[in-house]
Amino acid sequence: MKALLRRVLPATLAARTALFLLLALMAVQAAGLTIHALDRVDLQRAATEREMSARTFALWRAMSVTAPDRRSSILAELELPPGLEAAVDDQPVVRVGMLPAPPAVLRMIRPEILLGGPPRLRPREIQAGMRFGTLYVSMRLPEGTQWLNLRVHAPPLRPWHSETFLVAFVLMTAMAAMLIVWATRRLTRPVRDLALAANALGRDVNAPPMPEDGPREVATAAHAFNTMAERIRRFVGDRTQMLAAIGHDLRTPITRLKLRAEFMEDEEQRAKMLSDLEEMEAMVTATLAFARDDAAAEPSVPLDLAALCRTVLDEAADARPDVEPEAFAFEGPERLTIRGRPIALKRALANLVANAANYGGNARVVLAPPQAGQIQLRVEDDGPGIPEESQEAVFQPFRRLEVSRNRETGGVGLGLPIARNIFRAHGGDVALQNRPEGGLSALVTLPA
Repeated sequence: MKALLRRVLPATLAARTALFLLLALMAVQAAGLTIHALDRVDLQRAATEREMSARTFALWRAMSVTAPDRRSSILAELELPPGLEAAVDDQPVVRVGMLPAPPAVLRMIRPEILLGGPPRLRPREIQAGMRFGTLYVSMRLPEGTQWLNLRVHAPPLRPWHSETFLVAFVLMTAMAAMLIVWATRRLTRPVRDLALAANALGRDVNAPPMPEDGPREVATAAHAFNTMAERIRRFVGDRTQMLAAIGHDLRTPITRLKLRAEFMEDEEQRAKMLSDLEEMEAMVTATLAFARDDAAAEPSVPLDLAALCRTVLDEAADARPDVEPEAFAFEGPERLTIRGRPIALKRALANLVANAANYGGNARVVLAPPQAGQIQLRVEDDGPGIPEESQEAVFQPFRRLEVSRNRETGGVGLGLPIARNIFRAHGGDVALQNRPEGGLSALVTLPA
């Protein structure tokens, strides 16, 4: 049942709210129309009974005071209402075997009124019966020789008598539906704005705050969101400032140790100490770069992702003159414009290309056209790959896999974490997977 509801119900909150309100409107309209129809039927039935009884009484009075030889001619001149037929005969039209007339049907002729009249106008006998939905009434005239036979066909009740009622009802329903759709979209707009603001904050920690206006609940939610965003910015800024201070403080003793190492007489120990100090300095520099990337304030602008990929590959090829230029290849459209931070994206792509070149010997960038609002980009190499259980662990800072990676390639284990942070800041992500034909593929997804 839940799966069926998920398939039937709309996906958005506004659409679901509008659907439920429209269903409620239809139920209310149906109930109102039913009440209106029943009231109209009752009114029509009462009006029909009143007219039939009045015409019957007038017809009986006219026939009672008229001479028997003139009754047929006078009856022919009378204008009877639709559904009422009358004739003066020598025999009653009611026959043995007819169904008895229900009291509700007899109310159309009101025989009690005739029987309660003056003695000279009372019918000597009244017979009534039903046959095929028609009421037959035979009333014996006062002289006792003739009968006034009536056939009463109740006209069909028409609850929707007005010809313009259906048009007015459709127009009223359409206007109500449009008002419901407009109101639900307007009422759910703060939820959509909150989702957009959260998405923007996920891409850029320095995104502008939400406007704190509108209804009290909306203003309260916007204020809470802006407070949370400010705390996140303060936390990131404090962390960056702390790391920068630590890095600055560490550079001074590292520099002093380098100077003191130069005065060591043992060449071998001096070389090892200088190597360790250089590695420490590289780690401090990489750590500061990693922290600065989290708090980058570079604005987002339209950029050509295809041209950026080709530029990164050309620079990687220039930095490795000993590698054939064909080892750095690009496949994809000539142009593909997205919105992002050019320097940050270039750094992330350069990290992936350098990673592929260092450990695989080559790098191929495959850029696919946008599909379903997503752009996919793959950076492939022909290296040994990474075990599946370790493909997520390499995104942790300072994590390097000695099993499948050569330590001589350098690095402190921050290239992939920096790349993932940049792509996630743009609303995308990056993941690693081994290629069936060998090598590693870094799959990047970005919003189109």
